[in-house]
Amino acid sequence: MNEIRVAVAGVGNCTSALVQGVHYYRNVKEEELVPGLLHVNFGGYHPKDIRFVAAFDINQEKVGKDLADAIYAAPNNTPVFCKVPKLGVTVKRSPVLDGLGKFCRSIIKVASSQEVVDVAEELKRTKADLILNYVPVGSERAARYYANAAIEAGCAFINCMPSFIASTPFWQRKFKQADLPVAGDDVMSQIGATVLHKTLAKLFVDRGVKIDESYQLNVGGDTDFLNMLDEARLLTKRESKTSAVRAMIPYPVPLRIGPSDYVDFLKNIKVCYISMKGKYFGDTPVIIDLKLEVIDAPNSAGVIIDAIRATKIALDRGISGPLIGISAYAFKHPPVHAPYEIAKTWVRDFIEGKKDR
Repeated sequence: MNEIRVAVAGVGNCTSALVQGVHYYRNVKEEELVPGLLHVNFGGYHPKDIRFVAAFDINQEKVGKDLADAIYAAPNNTPVFCKVPKLGVTVKRSPVLDGLGKFCRSIIKVASSQEVVDVAEELKRTKADLILNYVPVGSERAARYYANAAIEAGCAFINCMPSFIASTPFWQRKFKQADLPVAGDDVMSQIGATVLHKTLAKLFVDRGVKIDESYQLNVGGDTDFLNMLDEARLLTKRESKTSAVRAMIPYPVPLRIGPSDYVDFLKNIKVCYISMKGKYFGDTPVIIDLKLEVIDAPNSAGVIIDAIRATKIALDRGISGPLIGISAYAFKHPPVHAPYEIAKTWVRDFIEGKKDR
């Protein structure tokens, strides 16, 4: 099989965990039970087949550095679990657009002395197969810029953030017309707040418990949570997380879901509180209050390793437009919502060629 040539837009904590993880799992055997890696062999592709060929950012601490060094640069604060050797990929300066929120301006200095690169031309030059969008929450113009650059360069696009690209008919048509696949939107962590909340809601419904109300509150200490103090940047994030849970409940329910505060000393730790109230037999009340604590960035990296490989398979097979199975499996706001066990079956069928997208 060919290598998978990957570009990344945004060299933050999630990119750090992903790049570390690809190197960390490079020698695992297919027959091994590997903690944290959902699939060793995914349609013939191994994590070691992933090769990073381009990276884009605006931070002066990262631009101009080898990607292997930039992933550890401030303000990244996810734990280092693997020291990555030099990759020969220099982080290039991209346009700022709306990619720098007001609360992050005091800690992120733009690399003003560096020339702004033409992203589409860089994707062509490096022969990237696909680009991952990791720009900050609320960066709507920046997300669209990278989506357009992918189309111009003939690259597939994986939208890891809550800007609605793969789930929007306009963009679905654009990628279909360009004969390119698109997956997203807004990555769903391996064992994160959204997949846990979805599973809990589905359990209530399947067991005949009437859900009366539910909320999910999240706090963290990285730049993602600092950026999300700006409520104006949270519209799509709240909708993405809420729609994922709402899709599991076949009747209207009061829901409040989304980030609630920034606690700097938590660093890349994310703490989630979920509460769900309902009634079972005889209108007897039931309340579940749950706390989840995770290190956020590694929680999505294994999922994205699968999304990368699924998207490359789509490229190999000449499949274009939105990828339904892997999007439902790996993202909060996919083109088509599905319970996790159904989405997992769709992905398996896609790998085996029984499902065309």
